[in-house]
Amino acid sequence: MPDDTPSVSARPSIIDTDVHNAFADVRAELKPYLSRAWQAYADHHGIVMPGTGYNSSVGVQRQDARTPSGGMAGSDPDFMIADHLDRFGIDFAILTGSHVLGISVHTDPDWGNALATAYNRNLADRWLSRSPRFRGSIVVNHSDPEAAAREIRRCAPDKRFVQVLMASGSSRLFGQRFFHPIFEAACEFNLPVAVHPGTEGAGTAGPPTPAGPPTRYFEWHNIVPLNFMGHVNSLVCEGAFEKFPPLKFVAVEGGLAWLPQLMWRMDKNYKALRSEVPWLRQLPSQYIRDHVFVTTQPVEEPEQPQHFLQILEMINAPGNVMYSSDYPHWDFDNPRMTLQFLPKEWKQRIFHDNAATLYGLTEPADSGSASRPSPSP
Repeated sequence: MPDDTPSVSARPSIIDTDVHNAFADVRAELKPYLSRAWQAYADHHGIVMPGTGYNSSVGVQRQDARTPSGGMAGSDPDFMIADHLDRFGIDFAILTGSHVLGISVHTDPDWGNALATAYNRNLADRWLSRSPRFRGSIVVNHSDPEAAAREIRRCAPDKRFVQVLMASGSSRLFGQRFFHPIFEAACEFNLPVAVHPGTEGAGTAGPPTPAGPPTRYFEWHNIVPLNFMGHVNSLVCEGAFEKFPPLKFVAVEGGLAWLPQLMWRMDKNYKALRSEVPWLRQLPSQYIRDHVFVTTQPVEEPEQPQHFLQILEMINAPGNVMYSSDYPHWDFDNPRMTLQFLPKEWKQRIFHDNAATLYGLTEPADSGSASRPSPSP
């Protein structure tokens, strides 16, 4: 059998922008980071976060990624290093958690705030201290923006955290001024703000579609980009990128083929309705090109690869597209197999350079000199 491992010279550098670290035992791991009152609450009620209610028929976790002891896939830092980072030559893994983003759509914002802090403290101690190749996302409860801003300011001095992460499911669109405290705090430290699916229709979030909830997981999974379109449209039209020029927004795990038609439609309508958004000083599509990043998994797969390349060109790729594997989930994208038809220079930017610039990971993990970029003026 031929060896499919590329040579060192042929292997592109890789930054994986969506890697799901998980809990082996969520209550045991988070309880030490909670106050006594919340510990008692957890003892009585468990640590339960709202979910969508949609269950994949093939499961969410890859069974072959379970830990050697049979534990939850993604719950063992050492096994993740061997099974994913070392196996595929991953330079950095941006950790995005598992079953934690529901804190933003819980009915009790104080519980959500307490869990956000507990999660981030656990992440720093258990994962970020294990290897410099792990980089963290500051998980915040976006339903309480002032508390979220305080959590950002608490965590951000630790340079191992490279972005803010929020649930994409929400009762409000993210461009609205309600969320400005989060963006202000993120921009103070030049941290991108990312959203991830999984809470659409859960807890206090609105339904996954304007017409109501889908019936099955398959339907829900197909229309996740609807929510991303709503947030990007809101961020541009409400002037978030004008008020916060350094702000970068990352749409994680939502695909990317939806962007061109949104950009075209926004530009067309802007020409007739610009009086409604007088604060915009350029075409909406330009704000998207300058401020919005998307990750590849679950990437669309047209029958003709050249069609995908055309879509990438339409959204200013390769400048705002970043590789992600979604490890260890069922639709994991192996970096040796996905997007192999890309031009060599595009592949280098998508698999490494764009994320290296955005997250300030321009030096090897073991050099001790990886640092966050300075905020734009």
